[in-house]
Amino acid sequence: MTLAGANAYLGLFAGLTVSASIPAAVVSMAVLKLFRRSNILENNIVQTAASAGEALAAGVIFTLPALVILGYWSGFDYAQVSLIAGIGGLLGVLFTAPLRRALIVERSLPYPEGVATAEVLRAGEAMGRAVRGLALAAALGAGAKLAETGLRWWPATAQAAGYAGNGIAYVGMSLSPALLGVGYIVGLNVAALVFIGGAITWWVALPLYAANFAAGDPALAGLLREGVDAADLAFAIWSSRLRYLGVGAMLVGGIWALIDMRAALWSGIRGGREESHDVQQPGYVHTQHDLPMRLVLLGIAFLVLPMFGLYLGILGHVGVALALVLIMIVAGFLFSAVAAYMAGLVGSSNNPISGITIATILCSSLLLVALLGRGQEAGPAAAILVGAVVCCAAAIGGDNMQDLKAGYLLGATPWRQQFMQVVGVLSAVLVIGPILDLLLTAYGIGAPTAAQPQALLAPQATLMAAVARGVFGGGLPWGIVGLGALLGLAIIALDLWLRARRGRWRAPVLAVAVGIYLPLELAVPIVLGGAIAQLGRRDRSAAGAQHGVLFAAGMITGEALIGIALAVPIALTGDIDVLRMMVGPPAGTGLAAFACVAWLLARAGRRIANAAAPDSSS
Repeated sequence: MTLAGANAYLGLFAGLTVSASIPAAVVSMAVLKLFRRSNILENNIVQTAASAGEALAAGVIFTLPALVILGYWSGFDYAQVSLIAGIGGLLGVLFTAPLRRALIVERSLPYPEGVATAEVLRAGEAMGRAVRGLALAAALGAGAKLAETGLRWWPATAQAAGYAGNGIAYVGMSLSPALLGVGYIVGLNVAALVFIGGAITWWVALPLYAANFAAGDPALAGLLREGVDAADLAFAIWSSRLRYLGVGAMLVGGIWALIDMRAALWSGIRGGREESHDVQQPGYVHTQHDLPMRLVLLGIAFLVLPMFGLYLGILGHVGVALALVLIMIVAGFLFSAVAAYMAGLVGSSNNPISGITIATILCSSLLLVALLGRGQEAGPAAAILVGAVVCCAAAIGGDNMQDLKAGYLLGATPWRQQFMQVVGVLSAVLVIGPILDLLLTAYGIGAPTAAQPQALLAPQATLMAAVARGVFGGGLPWGIVGLGALLGLAIIALDLWLRARRGRWRAPVLAVAVGIYLPLELAVPIVLGGAIAQLGRRDRSAAGAQHGVLFAAGMITGEALIGIALAVPIALTGDIDVLRMMVGPPAGTGLAAFACVAWLLARAGRRIANAAAPDSSS
């Protein structure tokens, strides 16, 4: 509940949330150490429930505040918020139950934060030198996050931008050690694809759009007349136009991922149906025991009934309400699978579920326009409500698959984890509505006003409201969405060609689509982390490789813990600069600190590998 509340504020304030899987694991170890008979699987179970609450908060704050921004809600009704969040979260658990085998066992996706969580729990169990390495890495990640976000000693991003004729040249890099760790864990192939996606948007599409279309774009013309800074204009173009390239690519990539995984998905569903018969059979393995498929299907059927009643109450049309429920189920399963897949590539903290939600709101809005026309006042709100359920399901799906990956590595029983995910969702549902209402009353949400000058901007929810309005009122960049879809098709063709050649490198479309959608600054440290892992692969022993992963996990752990801890003083004061120190280190310190962390990460595995090598003199 605490982690859910902290992330709810942080997401509304800055548009960012932090995955709580690793912080929850650390807290769980600290508490359960008080009990003599605690073990690693009990820690894993507690961590699984705690992180589900944080993920649900992300799904809620990215969508439901849009109803306040649209003027459809004047506050956050406890019953309605709990209903929407609870149904979305529970659907996320149920939708991903049959995906576990497909993505974790058969596809064996890296799931960097799941691997990191497992390493944290193992280190806590084993103690000794592994814990010292983890603690050092965590201190580095925590110190960098504190200096950047808390003390404000250096900016979060090192960037440079300038006008090149009528175009814009931009380069930027986040100084986050956690992203460096993510890249190290996922490896160079995936990290490079994320970076290539970012390069397509920022080094190809951005200069072309700025040079040829920005002057005629009503949303950007005012900025051009004001002579805005090149970096500010670059982000304005990206946020209002070019991120829709990623939306189109993710939409096509998500559909293709389901088609490509159809055999593995069917295997997972069939395995779930047979689970109840296998439990008593010889050779039964508890680590493959998911929730029974019959229970999953019954749960989904039960959950759609209250949403049908809600849609019917808003629109007053049985046929349209049924159509929205159908979209909710189809899009919920599709995008829960997509979110689970993308979390396997880049981690749940960097999972672009807002892009998934935009695609859902686009589809829902288009259906409502086709059935009811553009004059339907409740249309945008109904589309947001569909998107809210899907967003909660996708957020839970991505985060929970990280926990299931950790459990798979540790030998946990999946159905027990999935049950605790349900417990985590229901626990967060109890507090998320009052927290949102408290923040709305204290600060306001949306554009600042004279009465509420410190309103929480809620960047994602503002974007969702703009998309819903845009479909009903016109103005969305459909051409860019279509171009992104064509890019997705081209990447799929490339990946099929690489598969036919049986090459070691592949090009999964969703990895590139994530890079297209995200800011370039996030992709750069990810690819650097992947390069460090690749360069050290030849001269690392198995022990060294494991130590490198543990060091990367520590950096993710430290940054995540401090990221959530910093939300507390910010929430109490409403001031993001509450810990700011006016006098800080000289310019360039942040970049130098990042370089030192990268060097230590590269050195960690090699040092252990050398120590593990036999003595040639003996």
